[in-house]
Amino acid sequence: MEKLVAALIVLVSIGGAVVAGEMRRGSTEGARCGPGFVANGTRCIAPPGFTVPDTRVLVPAASIAVGPSDWEAQGQVGAHTIHVDAFRIDAFEVTRGALHPGDTDPARAASGVTREEAAAYCASRDGRLPTEDEWIVAADSAMNPPRRYAWGDTGAVCRRAAWGLESGPCASGASPARGEASPARGETAGPDTVGAHPDGDTPLGIHDMAGNVAEWVTSGSGEGPQTGNGTAGIAKGGSWRSALAAELRVWARLEVPPDVHDARVGFRCVYAP
Repeated sequence: MEKLVAALIVLVSIGGAVVAGEMRRGSTEGARCGPGFVANGTRCIAPPGFTVPDTRVLVPAASIAVGPSDWEAQGQVGAHTIHVDAFRIDAFEVTRGALHPGDTDPARAASGVTREEAAAYCASRDGRLPTEDEWIVAADSAMNPPRRYAWGDTGAVCRRAAWGLESGPCASGASPARGEASPARGETAGPDTVGAHPDGDTPLGIHDMAGNVAEWVTSGSGEGPQTGNGTAGIAKGGSWRSALAAELRVWARLEVPPDVHDARVGFRCVYAP
């Protein structure tokens, strides 16, 4: 009898440890926001006093061979070799506070910006918009063979990017955190706080290259079969409204008229090294 009781105690202890481990793992894997950020509806709210660092990441000169047969290019680029010289790129997407000092949500990614407006802002900082090739190299960190997403090949989940926030997977079940007031109607729609999903960073430490806002680029040598109709502009990386993970891939494009204020589209700048 004593042996039976001892065995039962061991089994219960093991079972409790397994359940506790599953609960801990589930709470970590299900987190949508990075450390210090608080989930509130579909948003990740920054801690008080949070300011977006003015950080520029050096992207070394690189060459990447791509083609329509690449398993994640899926015919969206023509066969060619991307080559870019070294440059620096904003670690964070341009924010509402940067464009409009005094904005009530300054750390949120700016959106609804035309390509000309974005280019003018970059020029005011002695920068410019990236070419499509530069954006691809920055997002892919010059990996050969190329990777599917900015963080790697698998795992397009809500903790790695702000996507599907309108009707996709990351909008399902989103609710205010305990003790938090619900945002005003309409305030949950749109891009998230920049840098709130560090699990999706590139190896170089560039934030939000997938999701949040699609980012304006200028044409590069990598334009393949999908070149648009001559009037479309190109934005990269998918957005908060993307409902399909395929829209977050490095090779995916969003084609929109360059003079339209599209709520899905924002930008970041590049600079001389």
